[in-house]
Amino acid sequence: MKTIFTIATIVAMTFFAQLLNAQEESNTHRIEELNAQKENVIQIEKDALKKEVEAINDKLANNEITIEEAQKRKEVVAKNHALNIENRLAIIDNKIALLERNGLENLNTEDPEIWIGIGAKDKDNADILFGVKVNTGKERKVKYDLRTSSDLVVGFGLNNAIVDGQSLDDSDYKIAGSRFFEIGWAWKTRVFKNTNFLRFKYGVSYQSNGLKPTKNRYFVENGNQTELEDFRVELDKSKFRMDNIVVPIHFEFGPSKVKQTENSIRYVTDNMFKIGLGGYVGTNISTRQKLKFKEDGDNIKDKIKRDYNTSDLIYGISSYIGFGDMSLYLKYDLSPIFRNAEIEQNNVSLGIRFDL
Repeated sequence: MKTIFTIATIVAMTFFAQLLNAQEESNTHRIEELNAQKENVIQIEKDALKKEVEAINDKLANNEITIEEAQKRKEVVAKNHALNIENRLAIIDNKIALLERNGLENLNTEDPEIWIGIGAKDKDNADILFGVKVNTGKERKVKYDLRTSSDLVVGFGLNNAIVDGQSLDDSDYKIAGSRFFEIGWAWKTRVFKNTNFLRFKYGVSYQSNGLKPTKNRYFVENGNQTELEDFRVELDKSKFRMDNIVVPIHFEFGPSKVKQTENSIRYVTDNMFKIGLGGYVGTNISTRQKLKFKEDGDNIKDKIKRDYNTSDLIYGISSYIGFGDMSLYLKYDLSPIFRNAEIEQNNVSLGIRFDL
């Protein structure tokens, strides 16, 4: 065992030495690149200055400005580009200094971690069977333009059904008692390169649509028809629920703020007005009915899970309008609640939506 440990340690030390050597070579190459960037920066600023001076000379030749004004403008642009060169070279020099001193351009606040050998422990007291673990402290590179972001979507509110020849005032379902809930994950991608006014939003969501029948009724399957019938005793609770998995797709419109630095550009929609128009498509994953009643002195709770002739394919239209994270949310199922129903019913929901 001692021999195996010695061999393992030698191998680990050799690997670690090679790793350090590779890191040193990488740092040397990076310093050469940064020095080359300094020459490039000077040339870029000189070219930009030349173009601005030429533009000033053109205005002077066309008698748009006086000789004195032209001279003042040339002095201003020359000073600006000189300062640009000074500041940009200082940034590069600082990066070179960090590399030469620490071997890193960006230092992590955590200390580098190194473990070598068999049976060692890391900082979380986890076993390291064999090998080397090295945390160089190097920060992950920040992407300059992040066109896609993601949100947790949560929605809830009132639910009901649109029935042919019937208004919501005469609904078979309780207005306040029938509710919906939705939770999902959505991605948002900027459509155009240089403006964030239009975004494409897409994702996956779980939707639960509940209906509470009025007048002491419950749902009964009669062949290929699902109908409301009176229950034999007084019901304390009658609730019908459809659970769906859907893929929502929306086009989102609205202004945004631009936050730009030397290393990144971000289009931020926090605390901004927005409108979303689109729809969804998916599948029904379960349908169930819950009944609570008292019979012969016993409190009974029935949970019945079955098909109830509900549509398997779920699709509809939806929209939201709001400010910041919160929106007013409306969705309507174009697919009927029940297949082959003599009177078609379509689920409709109105509530609040949060994109967090």
